[in-house]
Amino acid sequence: MPPVGAGLWRSLPAHQVYGANTNVGKTIVSTVLCNAIQNQRKKAAFLKPVSTGALDDADDRHLSRFGAGTLTKCLYQFDEPVSPHLAARQKMIPRDDDLLASIHQTLSDWARSDIDLALVETAGGVHSPGPNGNSQADLYRPLRLPIVLVADSRLGGISSSISAYESLVLRGYDIQSVLLFRDDYYQNHEYLADYFNKKSIPLVSLSAPPPRPPVENADTQARDEEAMSSYYRQVSAESDILRLLEELNTKNQKRITRLEEMADRAQDLIWYPFTQHQGMKPKDITVIDSAHDDYFQTFGSSQSKESSAELRPTFDGSASWWTQGLGHGNPDLALSAAYAAGRYGHVMFAGAVHEPALSLADRLLKTIGNPRFTKVFYTDNGSTGMEVAVKMGLRAACDRYGWDASQEQISILGLKGSYHGDTIGVMDCSEPSTFNQKVEWYRGRGHWFDFPLVKMVNGTWKVEVPAELKADLGSEDAEFESLGSVFDLEKRLGSEATQRYKTYIHRTIKDLVERHGMKFGALILEPVILGAGGMLFCDPLFQRCLTDVVRDHPELFSPNASSPKSAPSWSGLPVIFDEVFTGLYRLGRPSSASFLDVHPDIAVNAKLLTGGLIPLCTTVASQEIFDTFSSPEKSDALLHGHSYTAHAVGCTVAVDSLRTMDDMDKNGSWDGFKADWDSKSVTSTSGPSDVWSVWSQSLLQDLSRAETVESVFGIGTVLSISLRDAEGGGYTSTAAKGLQQKLAVGGDQFNVHSRVLGNVLYLMSSVTSKPESLKEMEKLLRSSLI
Repeated sequence: MPPVGAGLWRSLPAHQVYGANTNVGKTIVSTVLCNAIQNQRKKAAFLKPVSTGALDDADDRHLSRFGAGTLTKCLYQFDEPVSPHLAARQKMIPRDDDLLASIHQTLSDWARSDIDLALVETAGGVHSPGPNGNSQADLYRPLRLPIVLVADSRLGGISSSISAYESLVLRGYDIQSVLLFRDDYYQNHEYLADYFNKKSIPLVSLSAPPPRPPVENADTQARDEEAMSSYYRQVSAESDILRLLEELNTKNQKRITRLEEMADRAQDLIWYPFTQHQGMKPKDITVIDSAHDDYFQTFGSSQSKESSAELRPTFDGSASWWTQGLGHGNPDLALSAAYAAGRYGHVMFAGAVHEPALSLADRLLKTIGNPRFTKVFYTDNGSTGMEVAVKMGLRAACDRYGWDASQEQISILGLKGSYHGDTIGVMDCSEPSTFNQKVEWYRGRGHWFDFPLVKMVNGTWKVEVPAELKADLGSEDAEFESLGSVFDLEKRLGSEATQRYKTYIHRTIKDLVERHGMKFGALILEPVILGAGGMLFCDPLFQRCLTDVVRDHPELFSPNASSPKSAPSWSGLPVIFDEVFTGLYRLGRPSSASFLDVHPDIAVNAKLLTGGLIPLCTTVASQEIFDTFSSPEKSDALLHGHSYTAHAVGCTVAVDSLRTMDDMDKNGSWDGFKADWDSKSVTSTSGPSDVWSVWSQSLLQDLSRAETVESVFGIGTVLSISLRDAEGGGYTSTAAKGLQQKLAVGGDQFNVHSRVLGNVLYLMSSVTSKPESLKEMEKLLRSSLI
């Protein structure tokens, strides 16, 4: 089922009617509003997505009877007068996606007619379950219709009304009005009017409807209907109701006007990251109204001719710069954040501790599973986390080898195409590139190895050796029967390629140290995939060999060095893994280091750490690295930190994010994807069985054979497509722009917001992406490339 767009129509103010509780009068309020519209010689429509109980008591029947000509519709009717999730057990249960699609289609049809107001009424209270047992607040969230909240005028109604309001706000709804019946005894309307007035939400109190007769027969039913008709005639003509309807219409138009103006205002006021503003126009700016699951809701993006809605679902193809893990608008993470904000706000961390920081450190170490790690250092993003890692590594090396960094340059070893962040310090850990060459303080202190790349070409997995490296390695490209066999290091370490890799690496380092006088303080790697450098999939055997040479030959870095006796101790150089992008299930495993079967001495995690909600980063290190900074002198401490270190909100969200992903890993949530990639079910009989991707093998096979495609790869949530470029590709290439533009146009149901790195277009899903959603994405990719 394609995704559903959020509900916004220029010609149709559509609102969802929620109740603070059951039996608070939602249908009566809806009838009042519809009558008021009809009295103005306009047309109203009423939609009841799910109704339970006898037909005669159905809410849409009430609107048909008293709604003065209101158009009514019910999508799913269940006979039992119980909660929808119970009533649905006796009948075919509509899927949540089907229900949402039906609602959106109905409202779109009404928007193309002459309807002036549409109300979508829920069942029961805010958290009453839908047919599949999901809270209505979550079930209807993709539509994100503006809310008319019917408050509770009964005893306890103040609490239930405020609780309902907070539950809706927590999920990103806009509450545009509150209505309730006046009760002179409890006087909830007076208290709530003051409460909501402070939040600039209008509250309208209505006179209570006439009580229903205790005994119903033909005579009493007739009198009851006349009393209700009289009630509706009177209340629907009240000035407060007429003013409220005008406000609802005005808010709808103002919302659209704000969205129309946002791109122009953004161009005037905002300096965008990684953007050359020369020639940029407002149409180039994506206006995002909201986001849910894997999709933005965007305004002004290309719509199909059949669509009358102003918002369109747009697949978040970059996972919001690689941060998105558990879906946009995740209510569980939002609740965790709200809890921590209410419990702590922010509290300073130096010399103090709070439960979220302690819990996260404990869980993170267990999730990563590296026996070397004992300490967790908190920062706010991957770049600053890498700054800390570099400080740790260089200090440890200088301390062991007796080097004075103030008197001599200490460099790092890494790979070409590496990029570890935008702060000045870690920029120097990358080779010269478009990112840093025009940064005035950049010096580029290190040596970066070229390396073989993993890619699928014409349906075959290959390890491709760059032309300039073939002479040094003395090897040609190699083909593999599956992606799993590429990662079968147990087998590959005994191959001739391993010896060639190690000989080349050893020879290069020896030459750099002995002939050029370089001193190295750390080895820094992005395990498996180098992200910002262009989605470069490094041969895992090469990274493993590089790590092994560094650790097995400490004499390369200092003539008197020897391998430490204790196993957890670092040897040669401290090994730093930048897992900001590839860590924490991005590639399908808790740690991307496991693909190399290497335990680094320092590792950095961010992005997926909080499921895509809060900025937070951790730098984890071994006890030995930590002990390097232990001294009677304050100046020997790791003097690094920022005001929001170990932000309690971020730590709380991260604990829940890790718990969720760990549970998914254990409970089989990804078994369907794994089955598709099980090497034994395809052609291979060897290789790890837990190398898999959410992107299907058949998609990669098909795309790799497309005329415009040079190569592809998929692993975990990552899909990378390299487009052919006669100029040779690279970050400044425009070869991927054509595909990016096709995806931006999209199909009838949705389009795609994607990022390109030169001639490479990459896509990423969340770890919670539904197979159905990914299948729709794959259809769009095929139609765009094949």
